[in-house]
Amino acid sequence: MNETFYDVMRRQGITRRSFMKFCSLTAAALGLGPAFVPKIAYAMENKPRIPVLWLHGLECTCCSESFIRSAHPLAKDVILSMLSLDYDDTIMAAAGHQAEAIIEDIIQKYDGNYIVAVEGNPPLNQDGMSCIIGGKPFSEQLLHAVEHSKAVISWGSCASWGCVQAAKPNPTHAVPVHKMPGLANKPIIKVPGCPPIAEVMTAVITYILTFERFPELDRQGRPKMFYSQRIHDKCYRRPHFDAGQFVEHWDDDAARKGYCLYKMGCKGPTTYNACSTVKWNGGTSFPIQGGHGCIGCSEDGFWDKGGFYNRLTSINQFGIEANADKVGGTVAGVIGAATAAHMAVSAIKRAQQKGGQE
Repeated sequence: MNETFYDVMRRQGITRRSFMKFCSLTAAALGLGPAFVPKIAYAMENKPRIPVLWLHGLECTCCSESFIRSAHPLAKDVILSMLSLDYDDTIMAAAGHQAEAIIEDIIQKYDGNYIVAVEGNPPLNQDGMSCIIGGKPFSEQLLHAVEHSKAVISWGSCASWGCVQAAKPNPTHAVPVHKMPGLANKPIIKVPGCPPIAEVMTAVITYILTFERFPELDRQGRPKMFYSQRIHDKCYRRPHFDAGQFVEHWDDDAARKGYCLYKMGCKGPTTYNACSTVKWNGGTSFPIQGGHGCIGCSEDGFWDKGGFYNRLTSINQFGIEANADKVGGTVAGVIGAATAAHMAVSAIKRAQQKGGQE
């Protein structure tokens, strides 16, 4: 019988109380109510662990670095245990031929019932020779593993969009996972970010385990629970944006007051992610809170979109302080015109009624 998540936790000496706390935190991270806590607990106690092959293409390993720093240690310990027992060439104990043999072992034992998690992307130029794994192009390893898998998770912006490797002029012809030629017709979930937020990554894995399906995805294949709102929508500096209060130069008086970083190139108004709500490092902070504008790292092609510090030009700004009089005047004009029209129509009706009576 295959181990469940709960078996792994008990083996690590984790108490039942801590286990239930983990289930509660996971439900909260997924945006689920308290009623779902027992369902998550039941799934982790009874369902076997999902075998995962975590593959690495062209990347900097920042997704793995983020994942193993998940704020809640139980998330890190449990899910990382699941992955390290299968395949992740960065953190697993095995190496060389022993490591590569695990892929074939998983394919044979769990054909059609394992997940391929991809960090990085495949280069296509020169027959894929810019990324070699076990003496073969990464593209071959990826196609072989995905062919027999149940589904694919594209970790980070490299796997989801191509990231810096696919930025112009892209000499290696690096492509995101879903654009890999010959890729089997498998469901793909994109979890973009450079890197993604650790708690987002662990929550996605937990959701798949609990409900045996992907969470609801947007049109671009991202989980709606984490990518349905712009960073701008929940940013604590948003009131300054609406008030027309902006940082004009780094470390000016406005910067010290925590004004909006829009003019300094912040891409929050066009970036969909949970940075301003889930935050980083255990909910401690996120780039904007640290004084640096969002660079839009979870969006497609962010490296080629005009530079990190260039101000967006496609945002229709509405500054309350700057435009309140103008807006108020416009509204008053509309109301005045409507009132005049109403009075004119009423006068005409009264005249018609009077003429009819005569």
